[in-house]
Amino acid sequence: MTVGSTEQLMEKVKSQVIQWRRYLHQYPELSYQEEQTAQFVYETLRSFGNLELSRPTPTSVVARLVGGKFGKVLAIRADMDALPIREENSFDFVSKNPGVMHACGHDGHTSMLLGAARVLSQMKEKIGGEVRFIFQHAEELPPGGGEELVRAGVMEGVDAVIGAHLWSPLAIGKVGIVYGPMMASPDIFKIIIHGKGGHAALPHQTVDSIAVGAQVVTNLQHIASRCTDPLEPLVLSVTRFVGGNSHNVLPGSVEIEGTVRTLDTGLRERVPGQIERVVKGITEAHGASYELEYKYGYRPVINDREITRLMEKSVQELFGEEAVAHLKPTMGGEDFSAYQQKAPGNFFFIGAGNPEKNSTYPHHHPRFTIDEDALEIGVRLFVHSALKMCS
Repeated sequence: MTVGSTEQLMEKVKSQVIQWRRYLHQYPELSYQEEQTAQFVYETLRSFGNLELSRPTPTSVVARLVGGKFGKVLAIRADMDALPIREENSFDFVSKNPGVMHACGHDGHTSMLLGAARVLSQMKEKIGGEVRFIFQHAEELPPGGGEELVRAGVMEGVDAVIGAHLWSPLAIGKVGIVYGPMMASPDIFKIIIHGKGGHAALPHQTVDSIAVGAQVVTNLQHIASRCTDPLEPLVLSVTRFVGGNSHNVLPGSVEIEGTVRTLDTGLRERVPGQIERVVKGITEAHGASYELEYKYGYRPVINDREITRLMEKSVQELFGEEAVAHLKPTMGGEDFSAYQQKAPGNFFFIGAGNPEKNSTYPHHHPRFTIDEDALEIGVRLFVHSALKMCS
């Protein structure tokens, strides 16, 4: 198959990828509930031919394109789940599922990988090893679909893995490349402060859980600002403080929740002990007690240098050096890291922001959308990378 015919295949699939994205956008499904989405993906893949299909879990799909000779195995992953958000967009393909929305671009990720699978399935003779297309459920909800699929064996025999995220903060036409640590581990903590409730006019007869909790919140910030090397990225955010239901009653307890984000596994392991030391010291000083629950989320996404170099080269070959945007890490989390425990990988950003198309709203916003021209960029990168790594 010639380069010209490759370009013809790309042109044919371009409009279809947009159609797939708009269909998926209308029928979003929450994490672990992607039944209709997975079935749509399965039936679409089956129509291409040359693919070996499987359903590792009820709401995921894997397609294998096995070449005719020995070669490397490349896995490409896309996530499929949506968010519990009520959409506020006004275009004609808004969500038809009330309170559920593709507000993070997963509809586009799925469509791009479908497009790549369609093109590559018609180029089987150019594949020496194998391209494995992983359509993953439940990226948005820990413990995450990635971990579940890895346990199901989808990474067995894989030599390298890549994935992409459409990114509204990045301008259309740009591809974001990060070497090494790229995304953080999104851990969760919950603290319950137990005091002694009573009348607000008689605080000396109580152990004021709100006052104790306020000191906990303030002192937790010292973990990042005074207990951590300033050159080590760490975010500790308290996002929920709940206690009391009346203006004249001091509550017996308060609940505090938040998130911890790190890029370094050693620092990640130290933080829970530091949180407990702060909480224990403050509660003991004031005659209160506490409960602490700490849940580890996804691991940090750490890009392999060699695979990242190959992806950067692919961007340059396809779109020119000016298309490469070398980005700093973000403290957002992604369960793509599950696959990187089994094979070296690269996760990259595809610019999808364009003020002229109202695609600059942040991810998880009720008016989030993408510049659909970004979809073709993703398909081309997936196809180009597969041909380079597996031919």
